[in-house]
Amino acid sequence: MKLLKDALGKLQIPYSDEMIFQFHKYMEEILIWNDKVNLTSITEKNDFEKKHFVDSVVCCGLEQFKEAKNIIDVGTGAGFPGIPLAILNPDKNFLLLDSLNKRIRIISDISASIGVTNVTFCHGRAEEFAQKKEYREQFDLCVSRAVANLAVLSEYCLPFIRVGGWFAAYKSAESENELLESGNAIRILGGRIEEIKTFRMEGFDLDHNIILIKKVKNTLAKYPRKAGMPAKEPLK
Repeated sequence: MKLLKDALGKLQIPYSDEMIFQFHKYMEEILIWNDKVNLTSITEKNDFEKKHFVDSVVCCGLEQFKEAKNIIDVGTGAGFPGIPLAILNPDKNFLLLDSLNKRIRIISDISASIGVTNVTFCHGRAEEFAQKKEYREQFDLCVSRAVANLAVLSEYCLPFIRVGGWFAAYKSAESENELLESGNAIRILGGRIEEIKTFRMEGFDLDHNIILIKKVKNTLAKYPRKAGMPAKEPLK
Protein backbone atom coordinates (compact mmCIF):
# COMPACT_ATOMS: atom_id res chain seq x y z
CA MET A 1 0.00 0.00 0.00
CA LYS A 2 2.97 2.33 -0.53
CA LEU A 3 1.22 4.32 -3.26
CA LEU A 4 -1.81 4.88 -1.08
CA LYS A 5 0.29 5.93 1.92
CA ASP A 6 2.31 8.31 -0.25
CA ALA A 7 -0.89 9.87 -1.60
CA LEU A 8 -2.46 10.21 1.85
CA GLY A 9 0.69 11.96 3.00
CA LYS A 10 0.62 14.38 0.07
CA LEU A 11 -3.07 15.05 0.63
CA GLN A 12 -2.45 15.49 4.39
CA ILE A 13 -5.10 12.91 5.24
CA PRO A 14 -4.46 11.17 8.58
CA TYR A 15 -4.55 7.37 8.71
CA SER A 16 -3.63 4.44 10.94
CA ASP A 17 -1.96 1.10 10.26
CA GLU A 18 -5.32 -0.58 10.84
CA MET A 19 -6.89 1.54 8.10
CA ILE A 20 -4.12 0.59 5.66
CA PHE A 21 -4.72 -3.08 6.52
CA GLN A 22 -8.44 -2.61 5.78
CA PHE A 23 -7.62 -1.06 2.41
CA HIS A 24 -5.30 -3.96 1.60
CA LYS A 25 -7.86 -6.61 2.54
CA TYR A 26 -10.64 -4.82 0.67
CA MET A 27 -8.55 -4.79 -2.53
CA GLU A 28 -7.60 -8.45 -2.11
CA GLU A 29 -11.21 -9.53 -1.60
CA ILE A 30 -12.56 -7.46 -4.50
CA LEU A 31 -9.98 -8.97 -6.83
CA ILE A 32 -10.81 -12.50 -5.66
CA TRP A 33 -14.52 -11.90 -6.25
CA ASN A 34 -13.78 -10.24 -9.57
CA ASP A 35 -12.99 -13.65 -11.06
CA LYS A 36 -16.64 -14.61 -10.52
CA VAL A 37 -18.49 -11.29 -10.78
CA ASN A 38 -17.49 -8.31 -12.89
CA LEU A 39 -16.71 -5.70 -10.23
CA THR A 40 -13.81 -3.80 -11.80
CA SER A 41 -11.78 -3.72 -15.00
CA ILE A 42 -8.75 -2.56 -12.97
CA THR A 43 -6.96 -5.65 -11.74
CA GLU A 44 -3.29 -4.58 -11.51
CA LYS A 45 -2.67 -3.70 -7.87
CA ASN A 46 -0.79 -0.42 -8.37
CA ASP A 47 -3.51 0.80 -10.72
CA PHE A 48 -6.15 -0.34 -8.24
CA GLU A 49 -4.53 1.74 -5.49
CA LYS A 50 -4.33 4.82 -7.71
CA LYS A 51 -7.60 4.64 -9.61
CA HIS A 52 -9.88 3.29 -6.89
CA PHE A 53 -8.34 4.23 -3.54
CA VAL A 54 -6.43 7.47 -4.19
CA ASP A 55 -9.05 8.72 -6.62
CA SER A 56 -11.81 8.08 -4.07
CA VAL A 57 -10.25 9.83 -1.07
CA VAL A 58 -9.25 13.15 -2.66
CA CYS A 59 -12.42 14.81 -1.35
CA CYS A 60 -11.45 14.16 2.30
CA GLY A 61 -9.75 17.54 2.52
CA LEU A 62 -12.77 19.51 1.33
CA GLU A 63 -14.60 21.53 3.98
CA GLN A 64 -17.92 20.27 2.62
CA PHE A 65 -16.80 16.72 3.35
CA LYS A 66 -15.27 17.50 6.74
CA GLU A 67 -18.53 19.08 7.95
CA ALA A 68 -20.79 16.27 6.71
CA LYS A 69 -21.99 13.57 9.08
CA ASN A 70 -24.43 11.62 6.91
CA ILE A 71 -23.15 10.79 3.42
CA ILE A 72 -24.68 8.83 0.55
CA ASP A 73 -22.75 7.28 -2.35
CA VAL A 74 -25.08 6.87 -5.33
CA GLY A 75 -24.15 4.20 -7.86
CA THR A 76 -21.34 2.90 -5.68
CA GLY A 77 -20.48 -0.09 -7.92
CA ALA A 78 -17.66 -1.98 -6.21
CA GLY A 79 -17.77 0.46 -3.27
CA PHE A 80 -16.10 3.56 -4.65
CA PRO A 81 -15.73 6.20 -3.36
CA GLY A 82 -17.83 5.13 -0.35
CA ILE A 83 -15.72 2.38 1.21
CA PRO A 84 -12.37 4.23 1.10
CA LEU A 85 -14.04 7.31 2.57
CA ALA A 86 -15.70 5.23 5.29
CA ILE A 87 -12.43 3.53 6.25
CA LEU A 88 -10.70 6.89 6.73
CA ASN A 89 -13.66 8.51 8.51
CA PRO A 90 -15.14 6.12 11.09
CA ASP A 91 -16.92 9.06 12.76
CA LYS A 92 -19.17 9.59 9.71
CA ASN A 93 -22.16 7.53 8.57
CA PHE A 94 -22.35 6.29 4.99
CA LEU A 95 -25.10 4.79 2.88
CA LEU A 96 -24.01 3.01 -0.31
CA LEU A 97 -26.65 2.57 -3.00
CA ASP A 98 -26.40 0.45 -6.13
CA SER A 99 -28.90 -1.04 -8.54
CA LEU A 100 -27.17 -4.45 -8.75
CA ASN A 101 -27.97 -6.60 -5.74
CA LYS A 102 -25.09 -9.02 -6.31
CA ARG A 103 -22.56 -6.17 -6.04
CA ILE A 104 -24.19 -4.82 -2.88
CA ARG A 105 -24.13 -8.25 -1.22
CA ILE A 106 -20.45 -8.74 -2.04
CA ILE A 107 -19.22 -5.35 -0.85
CA SER A 108 -21.39 -5.59 2.26
CA ASP A 109 -19.89 -8.97 3.17
CA ILE A 110 -16.33 -7.78 2.50
CA SER A 111 -16.83 -4.61 4.56
CA ALA A 112 -18.18 -6.60 7.50
CA SER A 113 -15.24 -9.00 7.29
CA ILE A 114 -12.66 -6.18 7.51
CA GLY A 115 -14.44 -4.32 10.32
CA VAL A 116 -16.00 -1.37 8.49
CA THR A 117 -19.05 -0.71 10.67
CA ASN A 118 -20.15 2.82 9.69
CA VAL A 119 -21.76 1.85 6.37
CA THR A 120 -25.30 0.82 5.42
CA PHE A 121 -25.83 -0.91 2.08
CA CYS A 122 -28.95 -0.58 -0.07
CA HIS A 123 -29.93 -2.32 -3.27
CA GLY A 124 -32.16 -0.25 -5.51
CA ARG A 125 -32.48 2.49 -8.09
CA ALA A 126 -31.83 6.09 -7.14
CA GLU A 127 -35.08 7.16 -8.85
CA GLU A 128 -37.07 5.00 -6.43
CA PHE A 129 -35.07 5.46 -3.21
CA ALA A 130 -35.04 9.25 -3.55
CA GLN A 131 -38.84 9.21 -3.36
CA LYS A 132 -38.82 7.39 -0.02
CA LYS A 133 -39.40 9.62 2.98
CA GLU A 134 -36.58 8.04 5.03
CA TYR A 135 -34.00 8.95 2.35
CA ARG A 136 -35.32 12.06 0.64
CA GLU A 137 -33.36 15.21 1.57
CA GLN A 138 -31.80 13.44 4.56
CA PHE A 139 -28.09 13.66 3.70
CA ASP A 140 -25.46 16.33 4.31
CA LEU A 141 -23.44 15.20 1.31
CA CYS A 142 -23.82 12.99 -1.73
CA VAL A 143 -20.76 11.64 -3.52
CA SER A 144 -20.76 9.78 -6.82
CA ARG A 145 -18.23 8.44 -9.28
CA ALA A 146 -21.02 6.95 -11.39
CA VAL A 147 -20.57 7.24 -15.14
CA ALA A 148 -23.43 9.49 -16.22
CA ASN A 149 -23.94 12.92 -17.68
CA LEU A 150 -23.95 15.58 -14.94
CA ALA A 151 -27.58 16.57 -15.62
CA VAL A 152 -28.65 12.92 -15.24
CA LEU A 153 -26.45 12.38 -12.20
CA SER A 154 -27.87 15.50 -10.56
CA GLU A 155 -31.42 14.19 -10.94
CA TYR A 156 -30.32 10.96 -9.24
CA CYS A 157 -28.42 12.69 -6.45
CA LEU A 158 -29.80 16.11 -5.52
CA PRO A 159 -33.13 14.77 -4.17
CA PHE A 160 -31.21 12.92 -1.44
CA ILE A 161 -29.51 16.07 -0.13
CA ARG A 162 -30.92 18.38 2.54
CA VAL A 163 -31.13 22.10 1.82
CA GLY A 164 -27.72 23.51 2.72
CA GLY A 165 -26.00 20.22 1.91
CA TRP A 166 -23.71 19.37 -0.99
CA PHE A 167 -23.29 17.13 -4.00
CA ALA A 168 -19.67 16.24 -4.87
CA ALA A 169 -19.58 14.84 -8.40
CA TYR A 170 -16.34 13.16 -9.48
CA LYS A 171 -15.72 14.12 -13.09
CA SER A 172 -12.92 14.06 -15.64
CA ALA A 173 -10.77 17.12 -16.19
CA GLU A 174 -12.61 17.64 -19.50
CA SER A 175 -16.01 18.37 -17.95
CA GLU A 176 -16.53 22.00 -18.98
CA ASN A 177 -19.14 21.20 -21.65
CA GLU A 178 -21.09 19.04 -19.20
CA LEU A 179 -21.14 21.94 -16.76
CA LEU A 180 -22.48 24.33 -19.35
CA GLU A 181 -25.14 21.89 -20.52
CA SER A 182 -26.30 20.86 -17.04
CA GLY A 183 -26.61 24.27 -15.40
CA ASN A 184 -30.35 24.67 -15.94
CA ALA A 185 -31.12 21.08 -14.89
CA ILE A 186 -29.22 21.63 -11.64
CA ARG A 187 -31.22 24.83 -10.97
CA ILE A 188 -34.51 23.00 -11.64
CA LEU A 189 -33.49 20.34 -9.09
CA GLY A 190 -32.68 22.90 -6.38
CA GLY A 191 -28.92 23.04 -6.77
CA ARG A 192 -26.33 25.65 -7.58
CA ILE A 193 -22.82 25.01 -8.91
CA GLU A 194 -20.51 26.63 -6.38
CA GLU A 195 -17.01 25.48 -7.13
CA ILE A 196 -14.85 23.16 -9.24
CA LYS A 197 -11.93 21.58 -7.43
CA THR A 198 -9.19 20.28 -9.70
CA PHE A 199 -6.94 17.51 -8.42
CA ARG A 200 -3.66 16.85 -10.17
CA MET A 201 -1.14 14.56 -8.52
CA GLU A 202 2.05 13.84 -10.40
CA GLY A 203 2.90 10.17 -10.45
CA PHE A 204 -0.66 9.05 -9.65
CA ASP A 205 -2.37 9.51 -13.04
CA LEU A 206 -4.79 11.74 -11.20
CA ASP A 207 -6.19 14.64 -13.18
CA HIS A 208 -9.84 15.33 -12.60
CA ASN A 209 -12.44 17.65 -11.13
CA ILE A 210 -14.79 17.40 -8.22
CA ILE A 211 -17.78 19.58 -9.00
CA LEU A 212 -19.33 20.99 -5.84
CA ILE A 213 -23.04 21.70 -6.07
CA LYS A 214 -24.87 23.27 -3.14
CA LYS A 215 -28.49 22.36 -2.41
CA VAL A 216 -30.17 25.76 -2.12
CA LYS A 217 -33.86 24.81 -2.21
CA ASN A 218 -36.05 21.73 -1.90
CA THR A 219 -36.30 19.50 -4.96
CA LEU A 220 -39.78 19.47 -6.47
CA ALA A 221 -41.69 16.29 -5.59
CA LYS A 222 -41.87 15.16 -9.22
CA TYR A 223 -38.09 14.65 -9.30
CA PRO A 224 -36.47 12.27 -9.77
CA ARG A 225 -38.78 11.01 -12.48
CA LYS A 226 -39.67 7.34 -12.78
CA ALA A 227 -36.93 4.77 -13.33
CA GLY A 228 -35.14 5.16 -16.64
CA MET A 229 -36.50 8.60 -17.50
CA PRO A 230 -33.58 10.76 -16.26
CA ALA A 231 -31.15 8.92 -18.55
CA LYS A 232 -33.58 8.62 -21.46
CA GLU A 233 -34.66 12.26 -21.42
CA PRO A 234 -32.15 14.36 -19.45
CA LEU A 235 -33.40 17.64 -18.05
CA LYS A 236 -32.31 20.69 -20.03
